[in-house]
Amino acid sequence: MHIINQTFFYLVFLNFNCCSLAGTDTPQLDDECLKALRTLAVSENPDLQQSAAIYYLHISQQLKTPLPIDFLEPYNALLQSSDLEVQKIASLSLVNLLVEENVDKEVVVQTGLLEPILDMLESGDHTVQCNSCACVATLATSDSNREAITSAGGVLPVLVLAKSYDPRVQQNGVGAILNLTRCEKTMSVLCTEGVIPLLALLLQSPDSEVQYYSCSALSNIATRPEHHPAMLQLGNRYLLRALLSLMSSPVEKNSCQSCRCLRNLSVNVSIQEELVSLGFVAQLREMLQSPSQPVAESAITLLSALSEHSPNREAIVEEGLLKTLGQLVHHQRTNPTILGHCAATICNLSDSQSAQAVAESQCLNGLLQALISPDIMEEELLCVTACLNHLTSFELLKSHVIGKLNAEHAERLVGWAGQTENDELSFNSASIISQLEEQGEVCQVLTPHTTSILEYLLRFLRHSEGRFQQLGSVTLLNLNKDAGFSAALAESPLMEQQDSRDLLHTTMHTAHD
Repeated sequence: MHIINQTFFYLVFLNFNCCSLAGTDTPQLDDECLKALRTLAVSENPDLQQSAAIYYLHISQQLKTPLPIDFLEPYNALLQSSDLEVQKIASLSLVNLLVEENVDKEVVVQTGLLEPILDMLESGDHTVQCNSCACVATLATSDSNREAITSAGGVLPVLVLAKSYDPRVQQNGVGAILNLTRCEKTMSVLCTEGVIPLLALLLQSPDSEVQYYSCSALSNIATRPEHHPAMLQLGNRYLLRALLSLMSSPVEKNSCQSCRCLRNLSVNVSIQEELVSLGFVAQLREMLQSPSQPVAESAITLLSALSEHSPNREAIVEEGLLKTLGQLVHHQRTNPTILGHCAATICNLSDSQSAQAVAESQCLNGLLQALISPDIMEEELLCVTACLNHLTSFELLKSHVIGKLNAEHAERLVGWAGQTENDELSFNSASIISQLEEQGEVCQVLTPHTTSILEYLLRFLRHSEGRFQQLGSVTLLNLNKDAGFSAALAESPLMEQQDSRDLLHTTMHTAHD
């Protein structure tokens, strides 16, 4: 009788607190509340267990602070209840607590809740499956939990639920797979159990979230080249074709994720050649023209990787992508990702045969405008100066650059050539100046900077690297051919220094010999 009265007291206690929760943001979580939950959770009466589960649901909806660890203990009994409603309510409340980060994910596993959660994956009820899958997906965001889930045999049940006809269950199942692929060890287990064909099929799902999770998981797997053979052995290049199809998705994040997956796969040269043969360069052009910056960023990142492999370049140029790149760098030069990859791609695609196509595009205009942009970052500046340095090595393009170069460009280039913090930027900038100096028009914009130019040339001549010494010597000889620059050089204050005069004299004499 005492036990019955005590249980009745706890039931009334929790019901009262549930009603009180509606008017407060702070659920009651004291020792008396914990005793009530422990007692009701282990009851053989489903109604009493439901009262405890409902109280946890209210807690999960109201709690703004971490749940005390001791309050996780009653979950063990609730999740293993023989009553389906108790399982549904308790698992939903646990999902809420995990998603809102009101419980520590590692602690949930350490307190022994992983086993009942995994058991519920095999429930015949879709709601229980959905909630337990959501728990696994959230727990799998932790490295240690991923290994625990794998060791406890959680991989196969998750794979089964990823094939579910219930869209909620399937979505959470694929979400769990995605998080499990974030660890190399669990990724290998998934691949051994056949996750790759499943994910490839799910790329064609009518559910855009399932598509996204599947593609993201494949992107993770594709970071490991040892899995590439398994990804490509699906008949008739099924995976590549499915990814190319997803590139055209109206859902932005899916289009971007397919590019990332292909980018990870394209470290394999044979895959690059397969993609080009499937005609996907035209799809990339459409993505590059997208008004969406994330889509354009994903496309240019992939194109940049493809352009590094010389056999791909002809197809890219023939598809007219230099014109597209010119428009992109012209309109998106303030976007560091787009600017950097555009400069690298233009550099890769430019040779004597494509010089005319570069000249007819807006590539040079965009790069020169980026050069004087106040927002350009150092990493992108390195890409732009390296690209311009390469382009000015072609006579046709050199003449176009000369026609567009102005005093502001010259001032920036001289300043970067003279700075000492970044050797590559200094070399690129000085090399551009060196290749343009033979034209009188360019020398006119360089003349006001004679002293600065002489300073960095003297530094180059004393540099430990031979390429700097060579560049300094060649630049000095060519600049000295211009009468105006030669006269300004003679009047420079630096020429009053004996060591500078001796170094320059030796350089000129050696070069003439």
